[in-house]
Amino acid sequence: MRRPFVLFDLDNTLVDRRGTLPDWAAEFTARHGLRDEERAYVLGLLAERAYPSTFEAIRTRYRLREPAEDLWGAYCADIAAMVSCPAEVLDGLDELRSAGWRVGVATNGAADIQWAKLRATGIAGHVDGAFVSEEGDARKPAVRHFALAAERCGAVLSDGGWMVGDNPVNDVGGGHSAGLRTIWVANGRSWAAHAPAPEHTVSDARSAIDLLLRLVADHVGTAS
Repeated sequence: MRRPFVLFDLDNTLVDRRGTLPDWAAEFTARHGLRDEERAYVLGLLAERAYPSTFEAIRTRYRLREPAEDLWGAYCADIAAMVSCPAEVLDGLDELRSAGWRVGVATNGAADIQWAKLRATGIAGHVDGAFVSEEGDARKPAVRHFALAAERCGAVLSDGGWMVGDNPVNDVGGGHSAGLRTIWVANGRSWAAHAPAPEHTVSDARSAIDLLLRLVADHVGTAS
């Protein structure tokens, strides 16, 4: 029997990016002597997409002395130090692997910052592999992204698998396009008029893990 595999989104699924960015933006604007109203601009840029080029735009706008690459490096270090993954989620990733699952991370973003978060939170040591979109110029919801992420954890899309994430388009829609079943991490939201809908909706990553463990247990019980 083929081992099941599951891919997890990183930001706002395994780690809380929404809560981290406002704190970082407040520290950044205070550090550089910027007015409070500039915090929203910096936060908006980074919430949309954080790359080295984003910091070139910030540096130009505020005429900062530091090179953009230094600002980017400091951002990566700061965010990695601020994010965390709950212990029960890390334990759950181990439980999935012990139950025979191949477990991977499929995330959009720049490789520097995403890998910094994966290592700092310990997630990198609890999964079989991870793929960051910049590494292969393949962003979710592109099917190629999911294929490369599956490959990183020793699987192929034709094996059949699951995608767990918070984004209705990138994770749920993209996962379905890649032939994966999906679990939507609602984070307190209600499902809007997006199609296709996820197979399951849960409140958080640990709940998704528990669901997957039950599904395998039920399958084994039915097969026996």
